[in-house]
Amino acid sequence: MSNGFLQAAPPKDLSAWLTYIEQLHPSAIEMGLGRVKTVAERLALNPSFKIITVAGTNGKGSTCTMLSQIYQHAGYRVGCYTSPHILRYNERVQVNGQEATDASLCAAFAAVEQARQGAINQGHAISLTYFEIGTLAAVWHFMQTGVDVAVLEIGLGGRLDAVNAFEPDCTIVTNVDLDHQDLLGDTRELIGYEKAGVYRPSIPAICGDINPPSTLIGYAKEVKADLKRVQHEFGYELVESGWYYLSNHERMFHLPIPALKGQYQLTNAACAVTAVMALQSVLPVAQESIAKAMQEVKLMGRFYADARFPWLILDVAHNPHAALALAENLKALKSANSHNSVEAVRVLSVFSMLADKDIKGVVEILKEQVDVWYVAPIKHTRGTSVATLVAAIHEVIPDALIKTFETLADAYMQAYLDRESCKEQHGNDKIVAFGSFFTVSTVMQYLNEHVNTPLRKQ
Repeated sequence: MSNGFLQAAPPKDLSAWLTYIEQLHPSAIEMGLGRVKTVAERLALNPSFKIITVAGTNGKGSTCTMLSQIYQHAGYRVGCYTSPHILRYNERVQVNGQEATDASLCAAFAAVEQARQGAINQGHAISLTYFEIGTLAAVWHFMQTGVDVAVLEIGLGGRLDAVNAFEPDCTIVTNVDLDHQDLLGDTRELIGYEKAGVYRPSIPAICGDINPPSTLIGYAKEVKADLKRVQHEFGYELVESGWYYLSNHERMFHLPIPALKGQYQLTNAACAVTAVMALQSVLPVAQESIAKAMQEVKLMGRFYADARFPWLILDVAHNPHAALALAENLKALKSANSHNSVEAVRVLSVFSMLADKDIKGVVEILKEQVDVWYVAPIKHTRGTSVATLVAAIHEVIPDALIKTFETLADAYMQAYLDRESCKEQHGNDKIVAFGSFFTVSTVMQYLNEHVNTPLRKQ
């Protein structure tokens, strides 16, 4: 059975392709590697470039970006595949920091679709999900563009994720916490086992979790992976002038603080450096390249402040573990401002989350840092209603100051107007949009559509 464009004209542009692949599979997620591997074989996807696979509950995007920057500064051609995107799909597939063009992605999707449909001697068409097709297309694109190394971010879990169909030369699990419990299990032990599934025999298996589940350690030992744990085989030491990368508790070299905000980013940085050191024999990198990358690394949506909007912070924190990092950054921001001004900094939060996330857990962690909640629904089938969001906030903070809106754009605009109206009394106020990639994306899209309004002025 074949259900594709072989009977009709192929999609004409990237938007049409994305709509097409989204409708190919009845489920958004189907765990398993068999179908992906079969299509990869049909495509002859046997990468000769080195692969670093990055899994974890949080910190994957930051770690992937650091690795990509390091190898770029070292003179390599670097492919980087991450998800989800914030503004456009092209963000997911980059070579040397440049997003793949629409034409390149269309060519990659066409190649995957032809292989998915199968030739006469290959059998029937194979059903693939949106993410599975995207993963195959990214690797195909990296092969066409001749990268030296590809950094591939796991989409969900690890063991059965499409990215894990490709054999890595180095693997990282940044951390393990509760998220996607319906698919990965409802304990850290179960989730740890799934994430450890990226580890391979004799291959560097890096773990950035200070207290990893026993299942992760057990899996690494079972497959005889070369396990390297933070605070054991590697680590960091924070000093006034930056930080030291530690190897077996010994100072190896001094580096500047990463440009990405938050001390937790030092763990991600240490994981990235450990991967680089583990691959030195095949991808040599000088210390100077690592230092330059640390100073320049940027990533949209991770405590991200655009120079055009100094009052606005965008953070995709969508689970309690990520909320802890956001709370740490907000606390540091308030503390820094309190030294420079008698005026207290208020945080006006544009907030929404998906229904399958731990809303109360996130609110609990941020209750001391958020002063006003501007709440609106995410326009998605998995979005949470305003009533549910408000109830969750009030359950944790009975006297919370909450304002509700029909759209996140309206919520942002009111937060902006409230901030402007109180500028004389509260000139240091910050607007923080967080709770989901969708929340951040909506606010960023709104800003981009209003280039010529006062919102664009500092």
